Amino acid sequence: MKPRVSLQDSAFRHGNFSLRIDPVRSEDVGLYEAQVKYKTEVHSCHVELGVITVTLSPPSPVIENELLLMSCNSSHRASLVETCWIHDKHLGPTSRTFCSLSGTLSILHPAMSDAGSWRCQLRYSDKEVISAKFNLQILGFDGPTNPVVYAAAGSAAN
Repeated sequence: MKPRVSLQDSAFRHGNFSLRIDPVRSEDVGLYEAQVKYKTEVHSCHVELGVITVTLSPPSPVIENELLLMSCNSSHRASLVETCWIHDKHLGPTSRTFCSLSGTLSILHPAMSDAGSWRCQLRYSDKEVISAKFNLQILGFDGPTNPVVYAAAGSAAN
């Protein structure tokens, strides 16, 4: 897994034996064991790593007004009950939340207002709820709706 894996050697003296994986890949799913030996003592712990995968179709970059499908899948073993997509740019009373059984969100004509942070929330039959954030980037124009711009003679116009 090198060079994606690192240990913080400087933190060992403070009892921190964390393993860092960056970036995490779907094949990293599984059970990890850490063993620490100090003199005659051996301590161990087990950690299970689950992974959520967000995929775009077509893949990035997303073009404004072209059909976009966003899918969210997880390595969790229970049955998927519901998938919700929350656009964090629109929190509060105008929140944009979309829920379905399939896990796929279709945006027929993506606009610049659809760009930004999205959260995929998966709810399972064993009551487990897991989520992941994804930053959606859209190529397009984010300008005035009126294409006429007035500028004073002798000045600059953008």
